[in-house]
Amino acid sequence: MHTNAIEDETQRNRHAARDYDQSPLVVTWESTRACWLACDHCRADAVAERAPDELGTAAVRGLVDGWGRVDPSPVFVVAGGDPLERPDVVEVLSSAADRVTTAVTPAPTPRLDRETVARIADAGVHRMAVSIDRATAHAHDAFRGEAGSFEAARQAARYADDAGVPIQVNTTVTADTVPDLPAVANLVERLGAVAWEVFFLVPVGRGTDLDGLDPVRAGEVAAWLHDRVRDAPFRLVTVEAPFYRRIARERADDSGYVGSVRAGKGFVFVSHRGTVYPSGFLPRSVGSVRETPLPELYREAPLMRALRNVDRLTGPCGRCPYRRTCGGSRSRAYAVTGDPLASDPLCPYAAGEGETVPTEGRAEL
Repeated sequence: MHTNAIEDETQRNRHAARDYDQSPLVVTWESTRACWLACDHCRADAVAERAPDELGTAAVRGLVDGWGRVDPSPVFVVAGGDPLERPDVVEVLSSAADRVTTAVTPAPTPRLDRETVARIADAGVHRMAVSIDRATAHAHDAFRGEAGSFEAARQAARYADDAGVPIQVNTTVTADTVPDLPAVANLVERLGAVAWEVFFLVPVGRGTDLDGLDPVRAGEVAAWLHDRVRDAPFRLVTVEAPFYRRIARERADDSGYVGSVRAGKGFVFVSHRGTVYPSGFLPRSVGSVRETPLPELYREAPLMRALRNVDRLTGPCGRCPYRRTCGGSRSRAYAVTGDPLASDPLCPYAAGEGETVPTEGRAEL
């Protein structure tokens, strides 16, 4: 069994052993909203300067302490903005890595140089993510709002490989980026990434100005992704596309395995100011870690409990026979309708399209 197969089996066991009512798989901390880039899809509407009331180092350690004693403990993802805007980010990562699995998503800027990646590696980080959304430097840099970000991401991946840090590539799916997915997938493979995390656009932040997919196209893309990763040396993770699991189940093939987390169920987001949300794409507060411990908010906040109860879903999602397998994107439902329990407007099945993708043969983009 090669390394990625071992990782897949580990992930399956972690999902099987975890009670999502009690413990998330992923805790993402938005370390800051400061960032050099001006990405077209930015959920955070990132800004140039750090906020004066960001969570301090001690408070962040408290976040980790709250989950470090839970078995199995969540993955702690340090995100942004750009985490490298915080001078204490390596200190935070080093402290957290002793107790939980850690990951970091630095922005692909010139600041992400060999020395910085080496410091991240020395902090014991378990994975570093780089974002590659388009297949060429010109198109990617335009999407990210910074010349050189494509090459910076590729170079950072090489630095991480040299330092022994596993790499994950993150890609955002919009109507414009879909044609590049095959070439991006090939690049993910050439970079030796262990995972490809594919985000289906949720219209929040700057992403409200972008064109997303329609339900039929989303189903076609999900089917293509399932085909592409069957024999790939990396693992696929889809974000805000839980209908991918329905497609994999219909094909009676879990080679494109992906976990069952979604906003509020297996996932929780802490903002740079300590406000807690079911997801960064679902900006409806359930409280603040400055006032209430994160485990308590995750387990007991009424919205979090509602999001984990698929019997409370309404519309087509509430009637869907796959609602326990999928559950729909609660973030997209909220962004489009204002109701996080409404039907996911992107889901091919819930949108009334029925069987929109082939269950046999290979899907085309």
